[in-house]
Formats: sequence, C-alpha cells, structure tokens
Amino acid sequence: MEELEKGLLMQPWAWLQLAENSLLAKAYITKQGYALLVSDLQQVWHEQVDTGVVSHRAKELNRRLTAPPAAFLCHLDDLLRPLLKDSACPSKATFVCDRAAEALILRVRSELSGLPFYWNFHCIIASPSLVSQHLIRPLMGVSLALQCQVRELATMLRMKDLEIQDYQESGAVLSRDRLKTEPFEENSFLEQFMVEKLPEACSVGDGRPFVMNLQSLYMAVTRQESQVREKHQGTGDPQPSISASPQGTENQLVKQPQEPVSSAPSVPVPEKEPTVSPAPVAPEPAVLGAVTSLRCCLNDTGGYL
Repeated sequence: MEELEKGLLMQPWAWLQLAENSLLAKAYITKQGYALLVSDLQQVWHEQVDTGVVSHRAKELNRRLTAPPAAFLCHLDDLLRPLLKDSACPSKATFVCDRAAEALILRVRSELSGLPFYWNFHCIIASPSLVSQHLIRPLMGVSLALQCQVRELATMLRMKDLEIQDYQESGAVLSRDRLKTEPFEENSFLEQFMVEKLPEACSVGDGRPFVMNLQSLYMAVTRQESQVREKHQGTGDPQPSISASPQGTENQLVKQPQEPVSSAPSVPVPEKEPTVSPAPVAPEPAVLGAVTSLRCCLNDTGGYL
C-alpha cells in the first residue's frame, strides 16, 4: 500500500467534465491495487484498495466475468488513463458521478472480452493529512517557487537595464523606437499587477487553469517533497517544519536589533579581590653590612663617588 500512496503523490492532476460535474482527479493503478483522489474544489474524496477488494467487488458487479484481480486492474487502467490525459478524447467507457452525504461514487461502464463490464469507485472524504500531502503543501511549494522565479526575473531585468544604459553611454542608438522600454521598477510593477492583472490571474474557476498551466511545477514540487521526506526517514531525523526553515531563521536574525560593536572584544572584568599588605621582612645581615659600608664611603667623599 505504501507503493500506491507514493505513486499517487507523483501523479499530476487532471480536469474532468462529467455531465454537470467539473472535477479534479488523479489515479495510480498497479497489479496490487489502485488509489484514486477526486475533488470538486469544495471537498476531496479518496479510495485506495488492494487485490482482495478488487476481487470481491468484481464478483458483485460482474457475475459473468471470471478473471484474476490483475486483469481487472489492467482494464481499469486502460479506461482511466485516456480520460485523465485528455478528457475531450472519446473514451471506450461511460463515466457517471453520483454524490452521497459523505461519499462520491464514480460509476464506470464498458466492455471486457465482449461482455459488459461495470465498476464503481467508492470514494470517501479524504483525511486532513491526505489533503495536506496532495494539495496544501504542494500548492505552498508552488507559490514559493513562483515567488523565487519572480525575484530572479526582477534581478535579470535590472541587469539588462544596466547593460542598456552602458550601451547608451557608449553612443549606441536604438534603430527602432517601438522597441524602447522604460527602466524596470519592481515596486511600480507589483502595484500595477495587483490592480490590473490580479483579478484575472487568480481566477480559479473550475480548476482547469491550474491543471493546464501548473502541473509540471506541481509534479516537481511533490517530487522534491518526497525526496526530502525519504531522506529524513532514512536518517531518523524529524522532517523540518516551515517555521524552522533557513529563510525563517534568517528573517528572525534580520529583525533582531543590532548591538554596538567595539573595536576590541569585550572581556569580562573580574571582581577585584581585597589586597593584603605583606608583612615587613627583616633584612639579612650581609645586606645590612653592605648598606653600612656604602654610607661610610659617601660620608668620606662628601656625597660623591
């Protein structure tokens, strides 16, 4: 089952239009079972089954068909793969979506070996951890990646402006006036984008723009997330949270007030201990005799040696 979970995470989202239902879906099917994730942008449903469930459900829905679970799984893969790749492409099967209070049933009808084949995907409400794994964390990663791209592009534009300025100062002249541009101002650009472009850019609609434009980046982010998780599981270290990221630590350091820096490192001054005057030491006899002889010489010479 771990293979199904990992395989489903690596799959892109597809946009489905089933009658009046617009859905986002992703699926992963192997010989051991399948995993399916469906969302209408209001709720998320999920089903994951093994060969035992596949065999039991196949007998209930297809009494005239006898085949191993792997054969049914292979047929389901053949039916879902074209639908998830291009919903406008004609499919060999008919898909109908039914909703219940806490479930979503995706009914499939097709043919297998010349006989009618029926299948029902019984999807229940996905757990919060599953929603986080497939939507919240990847979409946060996509947002951060796009923000990083914007910063890189802004830096490149500033470098291009400096290059153009150098050409102009060297006497270069633009041959076509229609190609002339103003120097890039990031703050002005962001303000204009918020006013003019943001309403259209953030129009989610039925989810189709997300599927059509961001799946390559979504898959790259989920792949990176999976590699980081496997790395920490292999070392036994807990996965770092967003708040413990290097960027977060850097921001905290920047916001800390700077202390004045002296030219020399500060050294703690030890407390001054009370001094004890040493007891007077009596001179030795030899020293005393030498001093007496020196005084006598000074008296004989009048103070001059």
